[in-house]
Amino acid sequence: MAHLVEVAFRGNRKEFFLWDYPDPPEIKSAVIVDVDRGEDLGYVHSLGELAQVRNGGCAHGCGTSAPTRKALRLATPKDRATASELARQNEDARRKAMERVKANGLAMKLTDAEWQWDRKKLTFYFTAEKRVDFRNLVRDLASLFRTRIELKQIGVRDEAKRLDGIGRCGRQYCSASWLPELRPVNLGVAKDQRLSLNPAQISGACGRLMCCLRYEHDFYVQSRKRFPKEGKIIVTARGEEKVLAIDIFRERIALKSSEGEGRTISLEDFNNELASVGGKLSPADTAAEEENGDAAFEISPELMYTTEHEIPAAHEHIVVDARAGEPVATANDAESAGDATRAGDRDDSGARRRRGRRGGRRGRGDQTER
Repeated sequence: MAHLVEVAFRGNRKEFFLWDYPDPPEIKSAVIVDVDRGEDLGYVHSLGELAQVRNGGCAHGCGTSAPTRKALRLATPKDRATASELARQNEDARRKAMERVKANGLAMKLTDAEWQWDRKKLTFYFTAEKRVDFRNLVRDLASLFRTRIELKQIGVRDEAKRLDGIGRCGRQYCSASWLPELRPVNLGVAKDQRLSLNPAQISGACGRLMCCLRYEHDFYVQSRKRFPKEGKIIVTARGEEKVLAIDIFRERIALKSSEGEGRTISLEDFNNELASVGGKLSPADTAAEEENGDAAFEISPELMYTTEHEIPAAHEHIVVDARAGEPVATANDAESAGDATRAGDRDDSGARRRRGRRGGRRGRGDQTER
């Protein structure tokens, strides 16, 4: 029976393969695997039951099905030496590609370059704020390196995952070390935890909201269900009082009466007072807005850049084979972009909108045709 093996490559990229031999490889051992149009070298990251769990839960997993590609054999010392030499050439390839990017005047940032072990493919990872027409760039790179060139656009969080680093907590990035999936984080998570909405304080090195904001979010949501909502008027043993603030850690509630007298009471005493007057907190009175905690909040314009945006992969991915000299897949077609722009000039009825100065026909009298 084939063993399921998770193999890690450069830039924290991981994939699953099948090992057909009776004895599974050891953890962190180098293996040669079957990849697209060739072979590549990686290191065993997990196997056995752990690999089965990760296969069903990771973003790069195959779910309930088994992978189709196989791990061919253990890497020899010569194979490792070849991989080490290619690792030193990756940065040199990225620098040469950056020169071609500047020569073509493209607004894109090449993040990383990765040679395939058999040198049959060279992959460049880049980030860009807008769509980029890089077809000429890929042809230049194919003629320069004489191999198959592949360009992949990634987001800023994926860029931080590939490059790795140390966070403000003093530890390695969670996305690069153990986080199996980069889930989006919105401002509602920060608001539920009463954190500062200053982007400089709640954003990571990638410029997006920190992934660790989600770790304790469920605790905050479940804890707030036991407390009344802030700003609500509650009838207690002293009459009507307004909930000013709650402290879920010390289990205290700050109340203020209609006469302006304030007090702080524990959650247990608060529930006892409600029971004495026949009151009871309903689910609608709690501080939690949604069952799952992902409440929809209005995002201010200055914080819009902290939200997650999906990177379209289909039209931002192009491959050129050096032997053929023509792109296998093209992207950012200028004609299609022009059609989209022209289509935006039409209203819902299909008629073209008239462009001109506002009020251009105002004040004009009846004119006779000449």
